[in-house]
Amino acid sequence: MTHFLVLLLAFGIGVVAGLRALPPPAAVAWAAALQWINLEGTWAQWLAHPITVTVLTILAVVELVTDQLPKTPSRKTVVQFIARLITGAFAGAVIGTAWGYTFGGLGAGLVGAVLGTLGGYEARKRLVDANGGHDLPVALVEDAIAVLGGFAVAALASIV
Repeated sequence: MTHFLVLLLAFGIGVVAGLRALPPPAAVAWAAALQWINLEGTWAQWLAHPITVTVLTILAVVELVTDQLPKTPSRKTVVQFIARLITGAFAGAVIGTAWGYTFGGLGAGLVGAVLGTLGGYEARKRLVDANGGHDLPVALVEDAIAVLGGFAVAALASIV
């Protein structure tokens, strides 16, 4: 896989982290467990362990549920924003690590997370406004995009 494609996938998983923080780490853990990406002998090999996959999957589901609560803070608050930066950079680094580009993947994931957070916020705000202020349908579509997008990036990493 070329360096550019690895960075593009890391960027993509970062964008997904901007939508929802936890599906990207869960997706790369599943990718490692399913041997879509090879992390054997790397710092990230622990992601393939069934306990890690289970914990990250549960955390991702919890996030999807709590995002629907009315008191959930904006993704642009400091804590939410930083969480997305961390998970986007982490998931990007994991994808990069599979091809020997850990730091490039980390940087691409971080940039993707910034753009995904800000762009996702604006897109959701505009779609909710266009939908007469009904947030739930837009939030559910965003959830689906985050989950499917995370797994799509992980799956592409296996075939590119």
